[in-house]
Amino acid sequence: MAAVRHARESSSDDDEHDPEGPTLSSEWSRIRGLLLAAEAQLTETDAALARVADGSYGACLACGRPIAPARLEARPAAALCIDCASHRQT
Repeated sequence: MAAVRHARESSSDDDEHDPEGPTLSSEWSRIRGLLLAAEAQLTETDAALARVADGSYGACLACGRPIAPARLEARPAAALCIDCASHRQT
């Protein structure tokens, strides 16, 4: 990310028409997206660890019912049961 930022700041070249590869803007967007996803995953993991510490891990934060073990195996940081998670997406 730092290398792309430095290249964007120090370059006055028009890389938008460079046939050799991705533009600095597209690289910036891609790396920024990866960074935001990693930060979100870290936040979810920290919240799950806090639920482990306070004894509430495995209970849905919305309805209080247990989260299915298969869901927790697939998504250890899951805070919602499948029913509540699917209702929030719609």
